[in-house]
Amino acid sequence: MTEPAERDRQAEVLELYKLAVEMADRVSARRGTANAFFLSVQTTFIALVGFGFPKLVESPWWVSLAVFLAGFTLSATWWMQLRSYRDLNTAKFKVINKLEERLPVKIFADEWEELKSDPIPAWRKRYAELGTSERTIPVVFVGAHVLLFVGRLTV
Repeated sequence: MTEPAERDRQAEVLELYKLAVEMADRVSARRGTANAFFLSVQTTFIALVGFGFPKLVESPWWVSLAVFLAGFTLSATWWMQLRSYRDLNTAKFKVINKLEERLPVKIFADEWEELKSDPIPAWRKRYAELGTSERTIPVVFVGAHVLLFVGRLTV
């Protein structure tokens, strides 16, 4: 390949790299927005159920079941959406890492290697990814919905 053609090809790779990084950043921003939405909805839902608990106790059992199923469905949807965002970003970073192989520096690959090799306290085995901790929150809300439902049945 001639030198100008090689420079043009390198410029194309760099532009594709910039686009891929921007798209990965947008996915992360959408994930953050989704987290804020679901956290707000779940917190409001739990609060309303908690404040309405005396009335809920007086209603038929199936009303409590419907409330539980609604809360469970919200939590499951939130968890699945987070999983989807994680899978999408994983694929995007695989592409970014492949593009970095054609660039003089490997910013994301080097950053990830640094995180994995960083000395970590004995109480955890490795870098705690944000996705791991944020997927725990919907499970906590499932627990809250279960407790509210069981509490309603035992009153």
